[in-house]
Amino acid sequence: MPRDFFQFKQFAIRQSCCSMKVGTDGVLLGAWVSVNAGQAQRMLDVGCGTGLIAIMLAQRAPLAQVDAVEVEEMAYRQALQNAIDSGWKSRLRFVHGDFNALAQCSTTRYDLIVSNPPYFKRSLLSPNEKRNAARHANELTHEDLIRGSACLLAERGRLAVVLPYVEGNVFIALAADAGLYCARKLNVATKKGKPVKRLLMEFAQEKGKLDEQNLFIEDSLPSSYTDDYKRLTKDFYLKF
Repeated sequence: MPRDFFQFKQFAIRQSCCSMKVGTDGVLLGAWVSVNAGQAQRMLDVGCGTGLIAIMLAQRAPLAQVDAVEVEEMAYRQALQNAIDSGWKSRLRFVHGDFNALAQCSTTRYDLIVSNPPYFKRSLLSPNEKRNAARHANELTHEDLIRGSACLLAERGRLAVVLPYVEGNVFIALAADAGLYCARKLNVATKKGKPVKRLLMEFAQEKGKLDEQNLFIEDSLPSSYTDDYKRLTKDFYLKF
């Protein structure tokens, strides 16, 4: 059973009211995405869930203002409390609402938009409606995320997402059609020789050379992790 409380090095995440708990996808995205630490920026976490990624961004970018939007009320309330309990509450702003509506009415432009979006577009729905909303792209489609992000990004702003391999490649094509081009990509596999399970992707508004790298999480020994994985997540996980 997932824990109701997840302790990181500099903050804690309570997650008893959230359908989607703290997971590797969110931690990897929050640790990997480019934040240009030290420069004042405006960032947005779409579908923030527990607030994990937004809080990670606030930790990594000490001058950034980080906004987050969450449609599910209980998750929003818990994310807000996690932000209040963190050391960066003055730079975190959480909104309870729909991203599509935000994209249509907001005048704020963001240097960075991040999302650990729903992705099971073709799988069977769970009986749990809240989990469906968090895991299935039925309410916030990938097209919605791309279209809304294109509206909200600043001139040199970027969009970053994490998705499974197949869905990620489809997302790259959809984003290109909307004028957002994959600039950075991290192919994530559990071990060397295993298939890629996740794609971490960062999209720019101008075409350029793709910076593509690989990450293997586990080493050859049981319950051991690669140096690259530990280096990426060491500022957050207690065990590193």
